[in-house]
Amino acid sequence: MEVLQIILGVILGILSIAITVLVLFQQGSRAGLNGAISGAAETFLSKNKARTADAFFKRLTTISAIVFFVLAIAATVVATVIAK
Repeated sequence: MEVLQIILGVILGILSIAITVLVLFQQGSRAGLNGAISGAAETFLSKNKARTADAFFKRLTTISAIVFFVLAIAATVVATVIAK
């Protein structure tokens, strides 16, 4: 059981780094407003490409966060079973 706890801990560490990187890759929500104020013109294709990438990163971040919380709960249950 201790091996399982170590494996879960390593996976949680890697997943936490991945979530941090995914959040940093996402474009801020104020970027569109900033471009509108400064007068930056975007083409139809560039808008759709950004939305697609942003949607992908948002979906991947959500999935990673759900997996992270499930693994955190599993690690807690494994640690509790080992302690008894």
